Amino acid sequence: MPDLRGVLITRPEPDASETADLLRDRGWRPVVAPLLTVRPVALRPARSCATVLITSGNALPALGHEWHGVPVLAVGDRTAARARAAGFLDVCSADGDATALLALARARCAPGAALLLPVGAGQGVQLASELRTAGFRVFRRTAYHAGAVRRLPDAARQGLGSGTVDAAMFLSTLTAQVFARLLPRELHVALASVDAVVIGSQVATALAHLPWRRVRVSAKPTLERVLALL
Repeated sequence: MPDLRGVLITRPEPDASETADLLRDRGWRPVVAPLLTVRPVALRPARSCATVLITSGNALPALGHEWHGVPVLAVGDRTAARARAAGFLDVCSADGDATALLALARARCAPGAALLLPVGAGQGVQLASELRTAGFRVFRRTAYHAGAVRRLPDAARQGLGSGTVDAAMFLSTLTAQVFARLLPRELHVALASVDAVVIGSQVATALAHLPWRRVRVSAKPTLERVLALL
């Protein structure tokens, strides 16, 4: 029986393990090597916010049970599923990216409504600005800190060095930047037999200087579309 082709997963946990399960189901061998660690920041109980906008499932642990009755607009279907699993009662998916989430907010929220936008530290600035331009009151709050690991994980080093990794997945620009910074020079040559499979053009740009076999960009910024490239 031939060895299963390896796919490098660079997402933080718990996303990395969830993605690994999806890859196993599709006949791939996941190589789990998170490049970021996520630390949630508890947010104060809901007051005047009519709706919560979720751009990443990493924001959910910051929202305690007192938020569960507040309607949630999630950027995509998997984020929406995680919100429901976490106990949120009214969840709707934009099935896309930040632009789709903005359109959903316009369709679902009353003009001038107060929206909570829990994001990673330093993230969500553009979306918050666009929501305010659309007439909403936006409370952008830090829900988690994403910190880079200091060294490329051993699983990534071994997988790339042994030639058993056929593709590497990147679902955020930050993760791509960390990978490019931590990749040892002696492993650059290994990328000639590896596809970089990425979620958007900005992520591709962060990896473009590395000698990949090819860089494949998802037609839509969702996990399912990225997986479809494998």
